Amino acid sequence: MSTETNVGIPAPGGEAQAPDQQSLATAAARNLATTTKSAPQMQEISPRWLLRTLPWVQVSGGAYRVNRRLRHAVGRGRVSFDRTGSQARILPQTLREVPVLRGFPDDAVLEELAGRFVQREFSAGEVLVAAGAPIDEVLIIAYGKLDRLGTGKYGEEAVVGTLADGDHLGDEALRQENGDWAYTVRAATAGTVLSLRLADFQALADRSEALQLQIMEYLAGFEQPQNKHGEAAIGLSAGHHGEYELPTAFVDYELKPREYELSVAQTVLKVHTRVADLYNQPMNQTEHQLKLTIEALRERQEHELINNAEFGLLRNADHEQRIQTHSGPPTPDDMDELLSRRRGTKLFLAHPRAIAAIGRECNRRGLYPDTVEVQGRQVFGWRGVPVFPCNKIPIVNGNTTSILAMRTGEDNQGVIGLHQTGIPDEVEPSLSVRFMGISEKAIISYLVSAYYSAAILVPDAVGVLENVDIAHHQG
Repeated sequence: MSTETNVGIPAPGGEAQAPDQQSLATAAARNLATTTKSAPQMQEISPRWLLRTLPWVQVSGGAYRVNRRLRHAVGRGRVSFDRTGSQARILPQTLREVPVLRGFPDDAVLEELAGRFVQREFSAGEVLVAAGAPIDEVLIIAYGKLDRLGTGKYGEEAVVGTLADGDHLGDEALRQENGDWAYTVRAATAGTVLSLRLADFQALADRSEALQLQIMEYLAGFEQPQNKHGEAAIGLSAGHHGEYELPTAFVDYELKPREYELSVAQTVLKVHTRVADLYNQPMNQTEHQLKLTIEALRERQEHELINNAEFGLLRNADHEQRIQTHSGPPTPDDMDELLSRRRGTKLFLAHPRAIAAIGRECNRRGLYPDTVEVQGRQVFGWRGVPVFPCNKIPIVNGNTTSILAMRTGEDNQGVIGLHQTGIPDEVEPSLSVRFMGISEKAIISYLVSAYYSAAILVPDAVGVLENVDIAHHQG
């Protein structure tokens, strides 16, 4: 009888024995193999559609001046608040966003004025202002949504506008004696409003010569002939017959046009000489360090073009071009209203989650949005206008964001990007990499700089749909 034991079969009362190795193991073989490796990867890189679609204008002198036709009407802005618990206090300097106080120089008067506002709460459905009632107070919304109601052709109630955080109403009473509310204001949500009695405002004006002068200059602007956009009127005549005496005209310009200076994003990249000398095969270490650094700078550039306080599109959009959603989520009605606010809308920009919310609302209504081909790619579209994803648009409190619509190009009086090409050590348009030397610790330094800005040529070039609710809604 054979006594040979089968390999791998447990011996009686013992454990399984490992089979005898008959070939080279993979762990040892890898020591002699060449590893195939990827270039360094980076999750931060996004499509950066804004940088790709903006027309870029060369700014040789480092600044771009936007000359406009003279405007008599003063634009509205948004008042800001300092919130402590349930209390909301107006930041005095932001009262300059109220048209009558635009450019007012006396901070002490603004501080006193802010202190005279009284806070009160309102609930959904409450009527804050009734049409036809005398205007006796200015209201500034600290939190919440208010619907402005008008009367339709046949007497029916119609929502003609929505107001939200930072909006204000009632200051139009300064332009009319014994003025009455032309509309009704009803709360769409619960919230907080701060009110100032016009009598208190007038009492302060009686004590401040500077404020009296400010009000006089403000009212004088409305006495000047102007078009519906507030621009100085140009005398014209049409439909006349015979030897009619034609009006004379000239086009006046703003005396202090806005200038946009190129902004900069910079960093200093450091690479040790030992790394640069010894570890450059098969990939150049310095080259890949610079590549990823440049990608990060371009990401920051797009973020600044959206969010920068001085020139960012989201922060500098005109107040009259900001609209609120009708019910919270971005409905087809909201998208149509945003699109209709300007001629020749070239593109929408929205956070990817906002685009998903648009899709949900379309699904609920059985609608099928467009797809638009852009640079060889199919993208989501609305009425033939591409809706580009942009993760630089902020999401507030986890569930609200904004959607931008814009017209682009100098010829279209739209939005343009600003840069300067031909700078020293340029590696990409308006981006340079400059050698800064080697330190005593054998570290090579490179200064990486990107120069850029953006300009809105006329106010209606950019529109913003605000307070877009992107939380999931069950249909």
